[in-house]
Amino acid sequence: MQIYNTLTRKKEELIPIEPNHVRIYACGPTVYNYIHIGNARPICAFDVLRRYLQYRGYEVTYVQNFTDVDDKIIRRANEQGIPSAELSERYIQEYKKDAHGLNVMDADVHPKVTENMDLIIDLVKKLVDGGHAYESNGDVYFRTASFSEYGKLSGQPMEELQAGARIDVNDQKESPLDFAVWKAAKPGEPYWESPWGNGRPGWHIECSAMSSHYLGETLDLHCGGQDLIFPHHENEIAQSEAATGKTFSHYWMHNGYINIDNKKMSKSLGNFFTVREVAEQYGYEVIRYMMIQAHYRSPINYCKELLDACKASLERLYTCRDTLDRAMAAAPAGDCTEEAKAVFAQREQQFITAMDDDLNTADGITALFELARDLNRMSADATTTKGQLEAGAKLFDTLTGVLGILYQRKQEDTIPAEVQELVAARAAARKAKDFAEADRLRDAIAAMGYRVKETRQGTQIEKIES
Repeated sequence: MQIYNTLTRKKEELIPIEPNHVRIYACGPTVYNYIHIGNARPICAFDVLRRYLQYRGYEVTYVQNFTDVDDKIIRRANEQGIPSAELSERYIQEYKKDAHGLNVMDADVHPKVTENMDLIIDLVKKLVDGGHAYESNGDVYFRTASFSEYGKLSGQPMEELQAGARIDVNDQKESPLDFAVWKAAKPGEPYWESPWGNGRPGWHIECSAMSSHYLGETLDLHCGGQDLIFPHHENEIAQSEAATGKTFSHYWMHNGYINIDNKKMSKSLGNFFTVREVAEQYGYEVIRYMMIQAHYRSPINYCKELLDACKASLERLYTCRDTLDRAMAAAPAGDCTEEAKAVFAQREQQFITAMDDDLNTADGITALFELARDLNRMSADATTTKGQLEAGAKLFDTLTGVLGILYQRKQEDTIPAEVQELVAARAAARKAKDFAEADRLRDAIAAMGYRVKETRQGTQIEKIES
C-alpha cells in the first residue's frame, strides 16, 4: 500500500516496523463540546484506513487520545460552575455517541491526559535533564533551538518560523518559538504536583507521552487533520525525538479541510455545524459517506446539495442489496459460475488497486458501484444461480464493511425454504412459458403468506401483512 507521507511529501510504500502489524496513533478531540463536521472527517477517514488494513490481513493497534484538560475545557467548566472533570467526561460520552453513530470503531486504547499524568511529567523531566527544556517561573518550555530539525514536518526552516510564526511574544521564553510542555497552575484551575510546582501539561506533550507508552518510542503511522501539522505535530516530533534520539513516526497522514458553502467554517460566520445537528436532519450514515466519497487529502465543500447526493448514493446501494436478497431467495440452486467469479475478482482487485493508492476511497466507491451494477444485472436474470448471487453478496458486504457503510440495513424476515422452493419452481414455469402453472404456484405462495411479483430488478418476495 502506498500512502502520501507528509514528512517526505511523497507517496511511499507502507512498511511497518513489525511485519503484518501496524501501530497507529490518531489525535483525538478536546472534549469541551459536541464534535463538529470538521472533527468527523479524520475519525471517519482513518477508521476506513484501519478497516482496510485489517481487510488486507494486518493486525492494527489503534490509539486515539482524549484531551480532557485544556484551556477551553477549564473556561467552559467555569462558565457552567462545574468541575472540569465533569464537563470533559460528559463530552467524552457525547463523542462516543456521535462516533458510534458514524460507525467508527472504538480505538484499542482511548487514553486520557488526566489518567496519564505521571508519564507526561516523566517525559518533561527527561527533556529538562537533557537540556531540551527549561523552567521559567513555574512554566517549562521546550527549547526549539536544541532540535536542529525543527520545522521538517511543515517544511518551514527555523529562520522563516522565527520571522513569521503565529507565536505569542512571551518574556519568559528564550525564543518566540519555544513552547510550553508544562504550565504553572492559575487560580481556579485543576492542577497536579510536579518538580516545577503545581501545574498541568501543555497541549503537545500529552500525545508524545501517551503514544510512546502505548505504541512504543517509534510509531508506524501518526494521523490527524491538516490543521495539526503546525504547530501540534511539529512540536510532537521535536519533543519526542529530542527525548529518545529516535524517529518519532515513520509515516504521517493528514486529511484535508472542510469548507461550508465554499467558505471556511467558523462560528463568527454562523456556518459552524455539529455532527449531532446534521445527523438529526440527514442521519449519521450520510455524514460518514460524505466524508469518504472524496479522497481524504482533498478538500470537501459541505453543502446541502452534497448531502442530498450522498443520501441518494446510499439509497442506490441499499436498493441493490435489498434486491440481491430477494433474488437470492428466488434463485435456482447452483454453484457460482467461473464467469461470475471472474467478474467479482475484477471488481475486488479494482477496489484494492484504488485503496492501495493512498487510500483512494473515491475510486474505491466507484468500484463498489460498478459491482452493484453487475449485481443488479445478475439479479434481474432468472437464470442466475443462488451460488452466484451469494458470492456477489459476500463481496458486496465485504467492501461496504471496509468502507463502514450500509450498517443500518434491516435484515428482512427469513423466507421459509418451502416458499423459496415454490418461488424457484414458479420461475422455472415462467421460463418454460407454462403460465398456468406459474399462476398456480403464485397462489400457493400467497396461501403461505407471501406475495411474489416481477420487477425490473428481478423477482421480489414480500410477506403479506395480516
